[in-house]
Amino acid sequence: YSNANYQHANTETVVGHTSLATGTIPAVHGMVGNVWLDRDEGALLYNVEDGRYELLTRGAGVDRSREIDPTQRVARSQGRSPASILTSTFSDQLAARYGEESKIFAVSVKDRGAIPLAGSSGQAYWFSKAAGEFVTSSFYADRYPDWVNEWNEAGKTKRYAGRSWTLLRPTEEYLFADEDDRAWETDLAGFGRVFPHPWGDTTSKYFTTLLTVSPAGDELTLDFARTLLLAEGLGKDGTPDYLSISFSSTDYVGHIFGSSSLEMEDNLLHLDRTLAELFEFIDEEVGLKHTLIVLSADHGGPEVPGYLAELGQSVEHVDPAIVSAETLNPLLRKQLSVDVDLVRSYYHPYVYLDREAVAGTQHSLELVRQTVADRLMTLPEVSTAISASSIESGQLAEGPIPRFVANNHQPKRSGDVYVVFRSQEFINDFDGLTVAATHGSPWRYDRYVPVVFAGRRLKGKRISRPVTPYDIAVTLSQALGIVAPSGSIGEPLVEVVR
Repeated sequence: YSNANYQHANTETVVGHTSLATGTIPAVHGMVGNVWLDRDEGALLYNVEDGRYELLTRGAGVDRSREIDPTQRVARSQGRSPASILTSTFSDQLAARYGEESKIFAVSVKDRGAIPLAGSSGQAYWFSKAAGEFVTSSFYADRYPDWVNEWNEAGKTKRYAGRSWTLLRPTEEYLFADEDDRAWETDLAGFGRVFPHPWGDTTSKYFTTLLTVSPAGDELTLDFARTLLLAEGLGKDGTPDYLSISFSSTDYVGHIFGSSSLEMEDNLLHLDRTLAELFEFIDEEVGLKHTLIVLSADHGGPEVPGYLAELGQSVEHVDPAIVSAETLNPLLRKQLSVDVDLVRSYYHPYVYLDREAVAGTQHSLELVRQTVADRLMTLPEVSTAISASSIESGQLAEGPIPRFVANNHQPKRSGDVYVVFRSQEFINDFDGLTVAATHGSPWRYDRYVPVVFAGRRLKGKRISRPVTPYDIAVTLSQALGIVAPSGSIGEPLVEVVR
């Protein structure tokens, strides 16, 4: 399906993965961003964080919390679970139909890439950069199966120590052969901007991180997934099993080097080989005629601004400070004649108000929200700014962008004002690191993803009519004759299910 696009605005990792799992928009499944403000605790909540379920491996977590207010520091847990997902997933529906007879697993380098696809009824494993192994939380198990311990104890990451990411083919065969060193590429922890990219040794604190910023991350994921499939006996009986594998190195390579880079070109060649190895393995162990394969992605991604500028296109980097609390509060004090700060924080794409402070003024929450939105609309970098009140009251302007923003709005989690920067106006910050490119916008380049079905005796066909990734979970449900996820809005793709 060559014309598949998400219909929500915040095209971030967990938003897309959960949309794939649930067949619905974030306004329904609730995962509105990689983080959102927990107003009760005064800090940003990481999407799959859950203090009730600690990791089975000590020291394997990464603190993904964000401070909204330095005076309200909140210690975050390393626990993980799918509890924040507000609807059922395809995995949950499969388990509801077949119970424990269906074996359901999800694997990824990222916790937020595995947990949504495993849902509440499957088993999720993800790669811990801190521990250098695949881990899970007590939500899924009390202890690791023997095969997981054996895989982790084998020290699979050590085979990359002292080595480098090198080109898969002769240099002259690459489209970007003469454009290896580009000014906008990021030299992450000595990984460099040109081939070969050294991973370093196991004593470096960045060793495992650099593995994920290269094809090595996908290779490790494939190795673990193959071990899982054999150890758990997937596809060996008449009950359908489900395995989700999220290959995430493409995302990291895109952030660090950009879409049109020699690194991305080589990464995709490696990924193609990785997929070929996966399908060959499944054919040997299960048989592709017994397997329905789905390929898609959690989001798209833009070109690097510098690359587009070389082609004569107009591009800019946006300084997030223009919509920060430090910028907006003095303006609001003057405009609304108040003596308190009304904006609590900005964390893209949301502006969060201090609702207690607003309640202490003579102004309504709706008025303050709209005042902030109107102020942001005066900025040339901003395409649109939409208040939560406009969404909740149904008073939205016509057009696709407001609709995508509304599809991203969950009243208890979304911010007070959603900010959309103009097309090709980019923020180049990624978790505090200046990078080549970021995704997360409602523009087509971030919403466009592949959707491919294969195997199970399907005949090849290229279809250009508009479809959405929300259709995938519904199509899988129809193909297996089970109930679709509870909040799903997708439609079954008739070429697959008929």
